[in-house]
Amino acid sequence: MTGYGGRRGQAERDAITVEIGYALCSALFAAAVVFGAVAGPALLFELPDTVAVLLLRTGLVLAPVLFLARVVSVLVRFQRTTQPSQPGRTSPDS
Repeated sequence: MTGYGGRRGQAERDAITVEIGYALCSALFAAAVVFGAVAGPALLFELPDTVAVLLLRTGLVLAPVLFLARVVSVLVRFQRTTQPSQPGRTSPDS
């Protein structure tokens, strides 16, 4: 349902679906890059055990946090940009 009591049209549903897909894919990519950057050296090189464990655990904590932050930020930004400032009208700067 839209904010004004009407039903969402097909274009709105498609836009939401695309935005959710973009949020998930970009978040997955960002999380993988961060995990690789943080935990990669521990997986590629022979490091002392404490350093390797610290890097792996840090990567395992940072990746999901970044994933969630990215998904939320993309979807919140999308929600703010789709609603006109006045019902039935475009925003004044368009």
